[in-house]
Amino acid sequence: MRMRRLGRASRGHIQRGGVIAYPTESCFGLGCDPLHPQGLKAILRLKGRPQRKGMIVVAASLDQVRPLLRPLSQADEARLMQYWPGPYTFLLPAACRVLPLLRGKHPTLAVRVTAHPATLALCRSLGPLVSTSANRSGKPSIRDARNCRRQFGTGVQVIPGRVGRARKPSTIIDFASGRILRG
Repeated sequence: MRMRRLGRASRGHIQRGGVIAYPTESCFGLGCDPLHPQGLKAILRLKGRPQRKGMIVVAASLDQVRPLLRPLSQADEARLMQYWPGPYTFLLPAACRVLPLLRGKHPTLAVRVTAHPATLALCRSLGPLVSTSANRSGKPSIRDARNCRRQFGTGVQVIPGRVGRARKPSTIIDFASGRILRG
């Protein structure tokens, strides 16, 4: 019930280009609608992050992010499902509609299908979300709601919850080559 109320309030906030902070597998994440330029710009500004890097999109299922990707073969989808849901982010071919604010200088989009209960519930309620660590670029990741509020103030709607047990962020893998970019 509580998550539904948060979901309705957060949905309107995100639809207006707002940013939320929410618990993920390893830390709090900053999120917004991955197709909303205002939300993407706000995250880049809050983090002091260069746009060229790109950001991760987290989802409850592959179906949620399918519109953001170029079509995948059945074999590729089966390969992804060996890792998902879980702490693996894959660089996949981005659809034309994906803004450079989201994918950075890359032709790919970083995507993860989460197994973290709170993130999963948010994505089921709100749809796919940007998922970048809640911190200023180069600073340690934040692991609790109180410090998110302290760091970002009222400009970010903080969703309370527990961070998962992972001590490091998701593994990032280039799907085409299989190369691990962050382990």
